[in-house]
Amino acid sequence: MSHPLDRYLRTDRLPHIWCPGCGIGIVVSAMLRAIDKHISEGHFSHDDVAVVSGIGCAARATLYLNFDSAHVIHGRAIPFAIGLKLVKPRLKVIVIGGDGDIAAIGGNHLLHAARRNVDLTVIMVNNMIYGMTGGQVAPTTPPTIYTTTTPYGNYEYPINVIKLLSALNTNYVARASITHPHLIERYIYKALSIEGLAFIEVLSTCPEVFGRHLGFKNAVEFFNKLKEMVRPYEKPPIERSDIVWGNEIVIGEYVINNREGFVRSVYKSLNKWCKG
Repeated sequence: MSHPLDRYLRTDRLPHIWCPGCGIGIVVSAMLRAIDKHISEGHFSHDDVAVVSGIGCAARATLYLNFDSAHVIHGRAIPFAIGLKLVKPRLKVIVIGGDGDIAAIGGNHLLHAARRNVDLTVIMVNNMIYGMTGGQVAPTTPPTIYTTTTPYGNYEYPINVIKLLSALNTNYVARASITHPHLIERYIYKALSIEGLAFIEVLSTCPEVFGRHLGFKNAVEFFNKLKEMVRPYEKPPIERSDIVWGNEIVIGEYVINNREGFVRSVYKSLNKWCKG
């Protein structure tokens, strides 16, 4: 038997390495449904999609996707993707990675991609922990949370990527959650039709590391707790985007702008000077 999305997967590489109950599979399947909808509507073709990732659990997605893909070094997915987009402007270039890959070691590249309004769709799977390397504190770990490197609770202030990218006037900034897969699909579908940078943070669970640290006995219990906290809003205010574990976590489309994208700016400049 085959699945309708099998043509977008390297099925010979399955089964995958993700732990039982991991939320990354939900994100990938929602992304594939969004891509498939665009392709079926004739907006672009299978060959027009490229996916780039760095290192980490979420970044492993490129190994299973049947698109032109690049699995690059830790934190460097965005600059690689920028080069690809500039050389092949027709491509829909998607960057997928975790919060450590994109907001920590890759944070500098994210800032400048937003500043330039680079034409990429960036999907950051935020499980609020370094899941692959042992459960260390991440730049997105909420305050007071136990990790292997904060045994008395996290005393650092986390990065709020929604506020950060909103301040840089990014064209599209949204937050979704694996507890609401239809919204992940909707936001990615919209992001793929937007000029400039489209950024989607997807809250996810890491039941084997983060969930155990928080005292959850299984993946379902952890998932249900996240679902209990998540609240979708149609037009959420930026001021309500902070994440504090145990409190309401607001998801939705925070920013929608229409600035000219980086690729169009670059080629306009090149055409002007080449003609001169």
